[in-house]
Amino acid sequence: MTVLEAVALAQFGLPRRRLLGALVRTWLGRSLPDVDDVAPRTPGEPLLTWACRIALDPDPAAEAARLLDAAAQSVATATRRGQSVLGLGDADYPERLRQIPDPPPALWLRGEREALRWPRLVAVVGARAASPAGLALSRTLAAGLAEAGVVVVSGLARGIDSAAHRAALDRGGASIAVLGSSLDRIYPPEHDRLAEGLAAQGALVSELPPGTPPLPFHFPLRNRLISGLSSAVVVVEASEKSGSLITAMAAAEQGREVMAVPGPVTPGRHRGTHALLRDGATLVEGPDDVLVALGWKAAETATPGGVAPLEPSLARELGLEPTVEDFSADEVAAATGWAISRTNSRLAALELDGRIQRIGGGRFQALRTRVLR
Repeated sequence: MTVLEAVALAQFGLPRRRLLGALVRTWLGRSLPDVDDVAPRTPGEPLLTWACRIALDPDPAAEAARLLDAAAQSVATATRRGQSVLGLGDADYPERLRQIPDPPPALWLRGEREALRWPRLVAVVGARAASPAGLALSRTLAAGLAEAGVVVVSGLARGIDSAAHRAALDRGGASIAVLGSSLDRIYPPEHDRLAEGLAAQGALVSELPPGTPPLPFHFPLRNRLISGLSSAVVVVEASEKSGSLITAMAAAEQGREVMAVPGPVTPGRHRGTHALLRDGATLVEGPDDVLVALGWKAAETATPGGVAPLEPSLARELGLEPTVEDFSADEVAAATGWAISRTNSRLAALELDGRIQRIGGGRFQALRTRVLR
């Protein structure tokens, strides 16, 4: 499946999601329930022609050509706007997402595609109308996870989601926002600056082509991608009808860990999270609970406060003394003889790996708390 075919197939499936799911599962070689059975693809038949034939289009070849032309226009528009697109057949397509029952054929991206393939991604989601305590806990969780080298995933919504994104970025970590609109239609609009920060220090992703507005039915579909990208979903604060419960349900169906934060019985902000806990979700009170539950950290490995020295092997690589408390990219470039572009790339990789963190003023230091590897 080429990128253009992936984009065209996604556009074909916008009004035919059930059929699209069957086509994708067939293309991936997965078994289908009887209700999703589709006619076999004839030898040499183009992917889009096959899809249009199954959809009973009067002229499958002509409709396939129209879809490919529309796909080319979408890709050209996205490129002009600084976006890229990953097709389901691409090596860079995130493997966790490829494994869910209904992966999107095309994934639109702004930012670092490496963040999507990072081995440690955790979603932090919750209520839009969150309480001050819920917002504070969301920030604490996301900040602690970012310090431990975890990429924080959420949905850019008001409340818990945006608090988690900001906290991860503020700690120098990476964060991914999954949108319920196209990448050029940021919603809510007041999060435009936050979106720019995420694109620079993580990624913005969507399965929707350029120009797609934030329609209500897009958000439940978006939620399966939040959980699909992640190893676990942490629900911080959710009522009985919260959209976050859809994300938790998707996580359970995808075989992801579901975690929830308990709270006061009144005024009902935590009824959804308490329901998850009754159903077997892991109880979470802080970032260490998440790391330990996922096997990324043992309880006794937390290091007390203070600046940690550089590991000897890392100090040698960067040309620095192990005892340095902080350093800049220019100092590393001067010590190693690397070009500044190579230096910045390596330091960014070490940040994502949870080995160093930004402390402001263009300087870095070793993390206070390390994740077991």
